[in-house]
Amino acid sequence: MFEPHVFEMNERSHTFSYNIDPLQQTRTFLMSLMTVKDLEKLQATLSEAGHDYQLELEDGKIIVMGPSDIVSSEIGALLIRLLGNWVYPRRLGRLFDSAGGFIMPDTNLTAPDVSFVRASRLLQSPRYFGQLVPDLVVEIKSQSDRINPLEKKVKKFLELGAVVGILIDPDESTLTVYRPTGEPIVLSNEETLSIPELFPGWKLPISELWPPIFTEEETQI
Repeated sequence: MFEPHVFEMNERSHTFSYNIDPLQQTRTFLMSLMTVKDLEKLQATLSEAGHDYQLELEDGKIIVMGPSDIVSSEIGALLIRLLGNWVYPRRLGRLFDSAGGFIMPDTNLTAPDVSFVRASRLLQSPRYFGQLVPDLVVEIKSQSDRINPLEKKVKKFLELGAVVGILIDPDESTLTVYRPTGEPIVLSNEETLSIPELFPGWKLPISELWPPIFTEEETQI
């Protein structure tokens, strides 16, 4: 007999229940008592059932992260490429996409859309979640996201030890930089992003973050 499991969703999705039990075992998950180990067990069960969900742990609750729209996804890929071209040749550290999970000091498990960890803090990536707060965290607003929850998420990373937080809003074509002290800095298309405390000398025109629009002439072979 299949046991229904209810997963709490974030703003990108809806609360739902799904019947799974590929091992014919009954598993009961108490949402208020979830730990990372519980999440791992649930993830394994989902995987065995043929479901590939991205899970996060927030205040003892499992959050199922829905897929992003492809504009937000492409912005994340562009940022990783543009930053990676500077980071990896200089061996400054490591970049991670939205699939990279980190266990926070408050025991939450979260995965920023883009994150960076300095080499001195992570000499080798473990075959597991990162157990530290990234130095740089980036959240990219999806079509269904609201700005306020994302802003709170970025600020929480800073409270836990992140050096710089970034919130990208494709709808407004803006990028906001947050630091532990001082006011947020909002950058628009005509401006340039720099993060000297992590990437001395690196600069990125904000206009390069947005997905290109191709002409029909360009697509002709």
